[in-house]
Amino acid sequence: MSLRDQLHEEMTAATRSGDALRRDTLRMAWSAVYGVEKRDRTTLTDEQTIAVLSREVKSRRESVEAYRKGGREDLATKEEAEIAIISAFLPRALTEDELAALVGEAIAATGASSARDLGTVMGWLSPRTRGRADGKVVSGLVGAALARADLAAHDAGDHQGGGRG
Repeated sequence: MSLRDQLHEEMTAATRSGDALRRDTLRMAWSAVYGVEKRDRTTLTDEQTIAVLSREVKSRRESVEAYRKGGREDLATKEEAEIAIISAFLPRALTEDELAALVGEAIAATGASSARDLGTVMGWLSPRTRGRADGKVVSGLVGAALARADLAAHDAGDHQGGGRG
């Protein structure tokens, strides 16, 4: 059964069980999937469905931040509950160690040596982390790793004369 069909079945089951939060959350997620299908005039693959659900989770995370800044803990808690419901349909999130290993592998595979190579590394990483890690977190880790590599190369370099000074 495809992820899209599984989402629809779970939505139906939640409707029958009377679980209002789960029902409403899955309806919103289904609506997002269905909207993309209508727009593109196609049935989404599992990978495309994961991308849509990941966007839904991301928008809810942003809402949680906004609600907390505004002192609306009740709404932030509701959004977090929705994130938990939708996240059940997404692949297991990568741990920090797994992310760090992937970042190292990406830098080695692309031959990146400075912060200017961020886009190249992210291009290599994106398909491998999609739906399993927040893009901002991945980008931050890559930026930090490239900065360390750049500093290490700079410190190891020959700095005798010829500088701008």
